[in-house]
Amino acid sequence: MRLATWNVNSVKQRVPRLLPWLDQRRPDVVCLQETKLTDDAFAELLGSALAERGYEFASNGQSQWNGVALLSRVGLHDVERGFAAMPGFPDPEARAISATCGGLRVHSLYVPNGRVPDSEHYHYKLAWLSALRDSVASGPMPVALCGDLNIAPADADVFDPVAYVGQTHVTGPERAALQSLTGLGLHDVVRERWPHERVFSYWDYRAGMFHQDLGMRIDLVLADAATSARVAAAFVDRQARKGTGPSDHAPVIVDLDEAPDGDIGPVVPPPSAPRTPRRGAKKLPQSS
Repeated sequence: MRLATWNVNSVKQRVPRLLPWLDQRRPDVVCLQETKLTDDAFAELLGSALAERGYEFASNGQSQWNGVALLSRVGLHDVERGFAAMPGFPDPEARAISATCGGLRVHSLYVPNGRVPDSEHYHYKLAWLSALRDSVASGPMPVALCGDLNIAPADADVFDPVAYVGQTHVTGPERAALQSLTGLGLHDVVRERWPHERVFSYWDYRAGMFHQDLGMRIDLVLADAATSARVAAAFVDRQARKGTGPSDHAPVIVDLDEAPDGDIGPVVPPPSAPRTPRRGAKKLPQSS
């Protein structure tokens, strides 16, 4: 089974990229984030095209912001939108959906950004992650948590730790919240397969960050031990971040049991000329 997760940053804008990508990579289960459409609008936009490709789908959407979806060619059962005790800001947002696909409980997640450390939104992010942990702890196995978790697990998952000082995504409480999820027995399957390689999944649109490979790894697949033992390949599909009209995120693809393309590396294709600046020499675009 090929499992993929992709923050498309507006599915309406990404249709010219999404449908050819489905045809090329042929994932069995796809988790989408930041769809930015209501459920009715999502179905109207993509329903026929997905059916032609053999996908069932379910979405949890809202107009203009957030939104998550699941596409599956291996079954889509017991769909749940949100999760137990999920907090809102102030009302619940469309940030989570789960279903059983091919015997695996798959969650498509768009974790709150946090905005600024110690802000109200930052504390909302931590509360949201705590409620997610409790929900997963009492939920079915085997399980895969997939999506934009808006946390870089370690300093190796950002291009320069010094550049991120004072920013969200890298703070101790955020990483501790992520560790509370992996503490349930979940494995970060991409990092475990490529423990020492440079692997990013997000690059800011501004300041040529993508072309210099100055990014972050915040799109994750966390799976239980039995599922992680089935991983035959895991990679970031960087090709989908190239060209005209891309999302600022690239898909993460995990092959279970069989690898149709082989074990082709952590980032496909690899950056042609990755740049590693002196520590602290490159500022983030938002702090320039």
